[in-house]
Amino acid sequence: MKILAVGGGGREHAIVEALARSGADIYVCMKNNNPGIAKRAKDCLLAEETDLPKVVEYAMAKGVSLAVIGPEAPLEIGIADKLEAAGIPTASPTAAAARIETSKSFTRRLMEERRMNGRIRFVVADDMVAAGRAIDELGESVVVKPTGLTGGKGVKVFGEHLMSRKDILAYAGEIFDKRIGGSAQLVIEEKLVGEEFTLQAFCDGSRLAPMPAVQDHKRAFEGDTGPNTGGMGSYSQADGLLPFLSRSDYDDAVDIMRNVVGALREMGTEYKGTLYGQFMLTKEGPKVIEFNARFGDPEAMNVLSIIDSDFAGICEKMAGGGVSPKDAGFAPRSTVCKYVVPEGYGTKSMAGEEIRIDETAIAGEGAVLYYANVNEKDGRLYTTTSRSAGIVGVADQIEDAEAIAENAIRHVSGRIAVRHDIGKKDVLDARVRHMREVREG
Repeated sequence: MKILAVGGGGREHAIVEALARSGADIYVCMKNNNPGIAKRAKDCLLAEETDLPKVVEYAMAKGVSLAVIGPEAPLEIGIADKLEAAGIPTASPTAAAARIETSKSFTRRLMEERRMNGRIRFVVADDMVAAGRAIDELGESVVVKPTGLTGGKGVKVFGEHLMSRKDILAYAGEIFDKRIGGSAQLVIEEKLVGEEFTLQAFCDGSRLAPMPAVQDHKRAFEGDTGPNTGGMGSYSQADGLLPFLSRSDYDDAVDIMRNVVGALREMGTEYKGTLYGQFMLTKEGPKVIEFNARFGDPEAMNVLSIIDSDFAGICEKMAGGGVSPKDAGFAPRSTVCKYVVPEGYGTKSMAGEEIRIDETAIAGEGAVLYYANVNEKDGRLYTTTSRSAGIVGVADQIEDAEAIAENAIRHVSGRIAVRHDIGKKDVLDARVRHMREVREG
């Protein structure tokens, strides 16, 4: 089967590796020359992933029979619609279905109108007067989000980034003035207390096949400090849960996702592709932080490193129907992913710096390497402003997977940074204690 994969980051390298294990012939469109993806592909087009005419022309010229889209930007502008119109089934959502990610106001209103479990209190604001009223209604303990896409970096939380009403209004004004997220609109919502987790699922428009839960770490520095990033690393547990997450919590989150997909279908908008749910586990159960219309990054690297089903076949079913929970087969192993990023990532990345990665030594440690946003030129690798490489350890226990990832990172050098605390036992124990305190509080 000839499959088009779009995107050149760590998430897309994980997708391509999983497709390759399924025996697919892979053709890729990516804006950067990711060496791991290029190695697996039959052919690559180096182009902007949002240049839809060029992507569709390339797909048709190569005779692909299926497409899988990694990043959110081309989904927002309708890449799946264009490919489907050209006769290429796509295991990713249309622009209308992708609004579940690309418009936070759409998602909040959808859940509120249907009175769904997992919804929270929120106000959509289009000007400073409305923003002030939102604070009056919700109080100062809020989260402020641009309604559109910000690469995971636009969310600011009271008590972490915002310390007063003045700070909240100042950030609201910045969103309006700079049109952060692509529009002069924002969502102010209640601040949730608990532990965050990610649940991803394969979806064919009506049925879901959920994957193992993952916990991501957004903050740039150890101890969950520093600016928000696209994600510094993540871990999963062998039983598909997390140290603080029960089976009933997991099932409740799956039900919320199923209800959202059902609501979209009733609206005449079938959701086909991987659906990513980011939840806060609160005293009352899982609450929705946001949905993404594709695999998470880095969470894709956790789950696709241990998938033992035919991933290309699953993608076919997402595009054409027939997804079943039994399709989502994963080895009962724990994973820890640690991202290697350019020095200064989260504030001002050191782009264009050479980074040296010893693939053989990393494999010798038993780890899995996924190249992310690097460029290969004349046999050498250089950083961009985004994350450089994901290193994944796989083992029976989280602690052992963490040790594998940590040992493998020694074989990467350059002007780089890593969060070494991800997956450490003391960090996991602290999450469990925190969740216990939340439940008992």
